[in-house]
Amino acid sequence: MRNEPTLKELDTLPRLYSTEATRLDEKVIYMRFFLGASDWYAAEYSLEDDLFFGYAILNDRYQDAEWGYFSLPELRSLRTRSGIEVDRDLHWAPTRAAAIERIARRY
Repeated sequence: MRNEPTLKELDTLPRLYSTEATRLDEKVIYMRFFLGASDWYAAEYSLEDDLFFGYAILNDRYQDAEWGYFSLPELRSLRTRSGIEVDRDLHWAPTRAAAIERIARRY
C-alpha cells in the first residue's frame, strides 16, 4: 500500500460506531484511498480491528456503491495485475459526504 496511514493518523479518525447518530450524507470523510476506478472513503476507524466504516465505489459502478465496512489489511492486499497498489490521497481534507461528487451521486 502506498502512503499507508500511520497509527497516529488513524487515531485521529472517529471510533467505529461513534457517529451512528449522524445521517450518512452528513458524515465526514477523513481519508480517501484509491486504485484505478475504485475509491474507498473512510469516516470511522477501529484501531483494535483495523476496520473502517465508510463508502466504497468499485470500478466506477455507482449502482453498486455503498456504505459499509472495509479493512486496512484488505486495502494493503489489493493490487492490479501489473502490481499497482492501493494509494491514500495525501491531499485529502476532511469533507462531508454530501459535498463529495462521487458520493453525492447517490443522493
